[in-house]
Amino acid sequence: MPGAYSRRQFGNALAAVLGAGALPAAAAPVGRKNMQLIKPARLREGDLVGLIAPGGHTNDAALAQAVSNIESLGLRVRLGDNINYVYGNYGGTVEQRMADLHAMFLDPEVKAVWTVRGGSGCISLLEHIDYRLIRAHPKVLIGYSDITCLHLALLRKAGLVTFHGPVGSSTFSEYSVAQMRSVLMAPQDNYTIAMCADNPPPRTVHDGVATGRLIGGNLSLVSALAGTPYAADFKDCILYLEEVNEEPYRIDRMMTQLQLSQGYRNAAAVVLGIFENCEGADGESALSLDDTIDQHLLPLTRPAVAGYSFGHIRNQFTIPVGLRARLDTQLQTLTLLEASVM
Repeated sequence: MPGAYSRRQFGNALAAVLGAGALPAAAAPVGRKNMQLIKPARLREGDLVGLIAPGGHTNDAALAQAVSNIESLGLRVRLGDNINYVYGNYGGTVEQRMADLHAMFLDPEVKAVWTVRGGSGCISLLEHIDYRLIRAHPKVLIGYSDITCLHLALLRKAGLVTFHGPVGSSTFSEYSVAQMRSVLMAPQDNYTIAMCADNPPPRTVHDGVATGRLIGGNLSLVSALAGTPYAADFKDCILYLEEVNEEPYRIDRMMTQLQLSQGYRNAAAVVLGIFENCEGADGESALSLDDTIDQHLLPLTRPAVAGYSFGHIRNQFTIPVGLRARLDTQLQTLTLLEASVM
């Protein structure tokens, strides 16, 4: 594993990539409140994918798994220069992680940026991202969990459609691969996502059909960004949320934060994924996960469902963040109403 290098060495390396010796001190948003969304180019077999660790640090086994997964799709892989660095829980310092993110978007050979894992730390990057650079070089960005921060920030500040889907080191399944291929490599103007039969059955809280842009991600991160310039604006949108390893009282706290900040009644619909390992400990006097969720969804007068096939699970579908979609609770489907890539 490479060791730490000096500020001068890092500055020289970054200058070679970005044409400047320092990161931007603050975000460089495009500046238009209602900017037109841009879609990246579709992926094709043989394309080069840049693999980075913008959040938690990785290891050799996870990198090998990620490379194998991506190559199984007929794609090639280039590792970020700083992907092996470790800084506490993170995949390097903010500067090192930013250098890899910017470099992959700038590299004309790289057609997609895939995150090796989630973890934590992406929130620290948001004020340093050059959003004009990203908008000028639109590419597929895919990942989930902590990568939610990047999805929401790039949508809001660069207008880029990104993809909430498996990280590189995920355990791919036939279902998840089929969904990724359909969304990223074989775009359709009207594509219906059916839930995976191998997952627990979904639960409908309020029936109905709703149309809106898809916005959301991991509940911890969506709630953490509430009140910031990068927050998810879910007015008239289909809000999707998922979580893992959080007890019901913490789920309640985070969902209450979103209720107080914007209010679920302002969304077109609320779609919860599979909240893996989120029940309370046996013997404790606490609400169940379903009871906790129902406290927030039952008062609504719009479609609301739980247990759809996304989250920290093996069989997950890929969600194009910002794309128009239609939820049909009776059919238990989510239909993308436009191609997600060009």
